[in-house]
Amino acid sequence: MALVHDFLLDIRGGERVFMELCRMWPRADIYTAVYDEEGTEGHFAGRTIFSSFLQRLRPSARTFRALLPLYPAAIESFDLSGYDLVISSSSAWAHAVLCDEGTVHVSYCHNPFRYAWNDRDATLAARRDPLTRAFLRDVFRRWRQWDWIAAQRTDRYVANSHTTRARIGTYFARDAAVVYPPVQTDRFAPGRVGDHYVVVSELMPHKQIDVAIEAFNRLRRPLIVIGDGPDERRLKRLARSTVLLTGRLPDAEVAELLQGARALILPAIEEFGIAAVESQAAGRPVIARRGGGALETVVEGLTGCFWSGGPDELADAVVEFDDPAVDPQACVRNAARFDAVQFREGMRAEVSAACSNGSRALARDRRPLPPTRLVRRAVMEAHR
Repeated sequence: MALVHDFLLDIRGGERVFMELCRMWPRADIYTAVYDEEGTEGHFAGRTIFSSFLQRLRPSARTFRALLPLYPAAIESFDLSGYDLVISSSSAWAHAVLCDEGTVHVSYCHNPFRYAWNDRDATLAARRDPLTRAFLRDVFRRWRQWDWIAAQRTDRYVANSHTTRARIGTYFARDAAVVYPPVQTDRFAPGRVGDHYVVVSELMPHKQIDVAIEAFNRLRRPLIVIGDGPDERRLKRLARSTVLLTGRLPDAEVAELLQGARALILPAIEEFGIAAVESQAAGRPVIARRGGGALETVVEGLTGCFWSGGPDELADAVVEFDDPAVDPQACVRNAARFDAVQFREGMRAEVSAACSNGSRALARDRRPLPPTRLVRRAVMEAHR
């Protein structure tokens, strides 16, 4: 069997899910568009890993996005003939691998590629250069066409939340079961609580970290922002004296900061939000923007609260939420619903169901044409 992931350049939420898949199938070959052993902290060292032709360009976690138009060709370049089972872990292009007719392909979907689908308009609006905006608009249009066709070849989809399941249905016209991501809850435990609040996130514009920074600038309460990303420089300029951006930190330090936080702040709607579960595993509540996976992981009034709007509304929620009244053990019990054991059981059940003849026959009937390249070429010709 083979395991496929979009890219392996650092360790974030999607990579932690993929790590668990690798533990479940320790002999499976790994395919990914680009790979960085140092960036992934050696978690995949010793495995048989195949990367694409893009590896020659040596992209990093900071530069790989510049190669965006090339990833569809990169993922299609893999030769997966001879594999009986392929499991992809996809938030962009991994679900589009080309498999033999006799191969069962199960795709664990973190989210359909956000920049081409649910965040398309916001992504284009953020580009001031009209030439760049026009170029991206065309790239996203072609990506949607390619993405939909690729989705019809997959035997079975598994979504990380009901939010993602709804998007798979809307964008791909495919159904999906929900299996929540594995959270290493045993890394966390309740402890002594301090005065600070925490954000744990990649520093990307769609994460809306600026909303949290502006709220805490006004509150003048201590906020620690853990993570790195392309938006880091802008966010540091926004932060005042009570807001600290630490960059990426080792897991042990993240666990310690979560354990001592008054609450975790979720300023954006997440498809699932592993950090929200980690915070509860550490006995701390979550103040989350209402929507998405937080509605499935946070129990309002028991393990956290919800808010909507901008910095003012977040500031009000922080002031009004009675975090000392939260029972740490209630948070821990709620987090236990999302541990790795539940994920393993759910994924094995979904893979088993996909391998049954009835399930595979249904997916095969939905495949209009096997090779995506030919279809994409025809679509391009039709639009000329």
